[in-house]
Amino acid sequence: MPRNKKTFFWKLPFIIITAMLLLGFIVMLLWNFIFPSVLRTEKISYWQAVALLVLCRILFFGFRRRSHRPGMWRGQGSDWRKKWMNMSDGERAKFREGWKRRCRRPDEE
Repeated sequence: MPRNKKTFFWKLPFIIITAMLLLGFIVMLLWNFIFPSVLRTEKISYWQAVALLVLCRILFFGFRRRSHRPGMWRGQGSDWRKKWMNMSDGERAKFREGWKRRCRRPDEE
């Protein structure tokens, strides 16, 4: 690994932490500018803004990493789509029945 990539690798956590702290400051400013006057809420502190930022990240994006398959949602290179297109009508019907059996409610037995 070239030297400049090594230094970037070690600087990356500091860059991420700095960006997150800066975003927390921006969230605090926006919250304190908009919400107290519009919704009659209290102003928040800097650390509450950082916690709000982390909470939004967890709620909206979860803990999983992003997929690096660019054509995944456009039908390009989708393994499931290819498999479905190569199935016969009987295999498709059997597949649908299997999913209906798995996805029914417990009280529908």
